[in-house]
Amino acid sequence: MSTKSVVNYFLHIVANRFSRSSCVCKSYQKENEMSAEQEKFVIQAVIEDWAKALGDMDAKRVLSHLTDDLVEFSLAPPLQFQGKNADNLQNWFDTWVGPIGNKSRDAKITCSENVAFARSLVRMMGTKASGEKVDLWFRQTLGLIRINGTWKICHTHESVPFYMDGSFKAAIDLKP
Repeated sequence: MSTKSVVNYFLHIVANRFSRSSCVCKSYQKENEMSAEQEKFVIQAVIEDWAKALGDMDAKRVLSHLTDDLVEFSLAPPLQFQGKNADNLQNWFDTWVGPIGNKSRDAKITCSENVAFARSLVRMMGTKASGEKVDLWFRQTLGLIRINGTWKICHTHESVPFYMDGSFKAAIDLKP
């Protein structure tokens, strides 16, 4: 454990034992709020570049943001994918004509020192190779871990609700 980590750990213990009015607590709290906010900007940049790489159909750049042991709960079957696979990604890209639009909204990032998750609503737009136009909103949650100082996506979860009227039809017509 580094000296800074030991000091932060000690300050955390001290801060939790004393009232919020103590100088130590305010100092510790402010330092951690600042670093958490800074980390959120870094994480947001990673997510935005990953999403842009998906839109640009740049498999190499997409994969650079993922851990080797990625677990993915995608919109497409099967129930889960494990590991990163350039061939599968390229095969999916080949089902599209031109760039794949994706825009997120209502994003929220929560992070600690080495673990983070982000949730948002994502709009995916584009044209499939078949000529079909795609324009749908889905829910997305990303799990990230910091490896050697770099944030990587280790888990993706994408979903759409389904109609509970007995049809089990995916509700891809919903909009925020």
